[in-house]
Amino acid sequence: MGKGKKEIIFSVTLIAIAAAFLLSVWKNSEFNSVKHYKTFTGETLFSSDGKKDRDVVVKAVPRSSTWTKVVDIEKNGLTKRNYQAYTYDFSVLNNTRDEVSDFSFKLTFSRDVFLMSAWNGSLEIHQNVDGVEVVAIVPDLREFAASDYELRTVNFDGESLIYMKPGDYLVYKPSTSQNALEVPIKPHEGTTPGFIMYVAAGESIEDSSLELAYYFHRQPSSEMLFRVAAFCLFLWFIAQIIDGIIMAQLKKYNERHERDNEIINESIETFIGFIDAKDSYTNGHSKRVAIYTKLIAAEMGYTGEELDRIYYTALLHDCGKIGVPDNILRKPSRLTDEEFDIMKSHTVHGGEILSSFKSLSHVGDGALYHHERYDGKGYPSGLAGKDIPLIARMICVADSFDAMNTNRVYRKRLTKEFIMNEIEANKGKQFDPKIADVMLKLLKEGKIPIGI
Repeated sequence: MGKGKKEIIFSVTLIAIAAAFLLSVWKNSEFNSVKHYKTFTGETLFSSDGKKDRDVVVKAVPRSSTWTKVVDIEKNGLTKRNYQAYTYDFSVLNNTRDEVSDFSFKLTFSRDVFLMSAWNGSLEIHQNVDGVEVVAIVPDLREFAASDYELRTVNFDGESLIYMKPGDYLVYKPSTSQNALEVPIKPHEGTTPGFIMYVAAGESIEDSSLELAYYFHRQPSSEMLFRVAAFCLFLWFIAQIIDGIIMAQLKKYNERHERDNEIINESIETFIGFIDAKDSYTNGHSKRVAIYTKLIAAEMGYTGEELDRIYYTALLHDCGKIGVPDNILRKPSRLTDEEFDIMKSHTVHGGEILSSFKSLSHVGDGALYHHERYDGKGYPSGLAGKDIPLIARMICVADSFDAMNTNRVYRKRLTKEFIMNEIEANKGKQFDPKIADVMLKLLKEGKIPIGI
């Protein structure tokens, strides 16, 4: 994968993760802004199994007392104690995994009730007095003074009680003081505000209704999308670290590979220098043939390490000449048949020399077969067509071109027109036709100069 493409993928992925985080935060904010309502009546309110509910619930528990009073609202001269005091615990239970940030509840009475006391939070009293709603906020009913309010009250035995008739209601608002601290309610916890009130003897307020209103405060990390995004971000960082490690290792490998290539190249060129030094007329021939062969291979689609292998194979194609006597290699006149046989043996010697060269696969093919002809009339094995290794067919064209394009002991460099005609004429004979066409194309385009 290219560096640019990889950076685009990493960037797009990071943007997608950031978008998921923002979406989860927005969803969380929307959830926290919603006001929830639940209504409790009868057995739903006055039961003790609130822990079984997977939600926010209110469970009321009455505790009777021995306190009784004579309530004679109509002034009928009653003397029998007809009202009894009850303590009601209204437990607000949070059975969810989210925090309840705030709550209040509205308790509507279905019968006459006299409020005596309450603790923790404040009360907002709503009374219907002669068709007019009277509203008052009592911060602490334990310190209630009737003279401070316009509420309907009664006084019994020196105590001022708030008189709630059927339909009247109170709104309980939780305390935020350090002593009570009823909000927030942590997950799977609760708070218990309480009231003391007088109800007619033998009766209860269990037919009253309670409406609970509350807000959640959910942490962003509770959102599934947030957790997925966080996990993806973790994977993204891991991928970055792994990529960094791989890139560092790859850089080391490339540097080592380049150093190895330099060592190989310098070693081979030093070796080839010994060979070329044996014949001043062919000095530089091996390197030129290697360059031409590499250009042919590149035109045929080879790249990277394969192209390097082809270059080195071509560079070593004449290594067998190190075993050819100087008097034959430098002879200015025509070779005898015996001398020519010795000269031809450089291909076999080259193959033998390179047979132990394991770092470049098939490197010996270039040395051994570069004098084979496409029509099968070459040497040393008389191979034909595609039986000749491809690298040897490439070197054959490049080698012949360089021979024609340089001055030799027995003749001057040939003309451009002659060279191109020779390559064209020998397609299918000495040369692989396709490789010959590639060479002609390179010559016509000036990628391989003639006369240099």
